[in-house]
Amino acid sequence: MLLAGLGYPIDLLLGPTAALYLLAASRGPAHPWTRRTTPTVVGLLAAYLGATAVSQAVVPAIELLHTGLTAAAAWFAGERTRLRREQMADLRRRALRAEQEAERERLLAVAEERARIGRDLHDSAGHAISVIAVRAGAARLRHRQDPDRSLLALTAIEELARSTAEEIDQIVGAFRRRDTQESVPAPPPGLASVDTLIAQRAQAGLRVTLDIHGTPRSLTGPADQASYRILQEALTNAARHGCGSATIALDFGDTGLDITVVNPVAPGDAPRPGGGHGLIGMHERVAVLGGTLDARHTDGRFRMRAHIPYRNGDRT
Repeated sequence: MLLAGLGYPIDLLLGPTAALYLLAASRGPAHPWTRRTTPTVVGLLAAYLGATAVSQAVVPAIELLHTGLTAAAAWFAGERTRLRREQMADLRRRALRAEQEAERERLLAVAEERARIGRDLHDSAGHAISVIAVRAGAARLRHRQDPDRSLLALTAIEELARSTAEEIDQIVGAFRRRDTQESVPAPPPGLASVDTLIAQRAQAGLRVTLDIHGTPRSLTGPADQASYRILQEALTNAARHGCGSATIALDFGDTGLDITVVNPVAPGDAPRPGGGHGLIGMHERVAVLGGTLDARHTDGRFRMRAHIPYRNGDRT
């Protein structure tokens, strides 16, 4: 303004142009645009043009054009720089949130996998220990009267213990080998192994009757494994609390599979519908698949009914 007032024309105001660019580019939460900023910028520009007009005694049209264009270019460049900086900061925040969410999902997946392994270990070990206890008790009571039959019972106990140990090794090994290149172990048993499950229970002295209604379907992995584990736990409860027999009904309906297990129980010896880790595990398995489970003791019988809906991958 002093130079313009003294009559020295300036075609390009480099200093004020750079200052205006930095002012526009540095705006943000820490340095917001205030009501004083606009009058200051406009007032300084008007003072410069006024000093030029006084020294030249004419309207400074050329100075107004040059100064206006450079000021507009500086303002536009500063705004673009500010927006670019804010976009980069937003992208960094989004990337950080994505990493945090991915880490939370990973930890959740690990927790779910550990819970699933815990349920499988409970089902396998509980089933095997129940059968072993029944068979060992029968062998002890009948050893004097029928030694050969006791020997068969001990052989069955040995085979069941060995197969259960192998299954537990597979379950735990699957979790330990997640990050290695080792071969994937065989999947847990499904409905195709129901006959083997019934045969094991028959060896333990539990008479099991199987009824199948509707057209059998090949279920997807989670539904197939959950169905088998539910049957396994239901038969384990029948062996522990029942009177030596159980009836299984598999009803393949239009929308899902209904599993019903009924066994007679002695008075006061029925499992509590709301208690026990086995029933809790069955409720969790069915809930994950979007199904329902009902377990109750009525008229001297314990009845467990589970409904597992079909998935897109299930086929007849």
